[in-house]
Amino acid sequence: MSNTTYALIMLAAGIGIPVLAALNASLGRTIGAPAAASVVLFAVAFLSALLVALVTGPAAIAKVADAPKHLLFAGVLIAFYVLTITYIAPHFGVGNAVFFVLLGQLISAAMIDHFGLFGATQTSITALRAAGIAVMAGGVFLTQITGKP
Repeated sequence: MSNTTYALIMLAAGIGIPVLAALNASLGRTIGAPAAASVVLFAVAFLSALLVALVTGPAAIAKVADAPKHLLFAGVLIAFYVLTITYIAPHFGVGNAVFFVLLGQLISAAMIDHFGLFGATQTSITALRAAGIAVMAGGVFLTQITGKP
């Protein structure tokens, strides 16, 4: 696949994050239990991912037992994200919640790249990259002060 295709797929994933947040927060309000809404989301996600894994390479599932156990922490992180966005978005606003998630993603991604963590290609934080994160932080601040009545 080309970089353009990768970029478009990731753009679609990015578009999906606020939609996920809004849908799951609404489900949590509708059923009166944000944690239960998260369980439903994970059940649907598990079945979807299982189907894709079975179609694209079922043998890989058997190799998970041999993988370093710290890599499984990613599951805890996605649960943390889904649970927190489901609880917080109805009170804080989907936009506000996702803007702070995005800011956290930029900072974390810059650190992962800078130090080459988890096998990532090492890309140093330059003044331009740091300025980009600062601009994003400024944007988050502006959404906070302009969103207040």
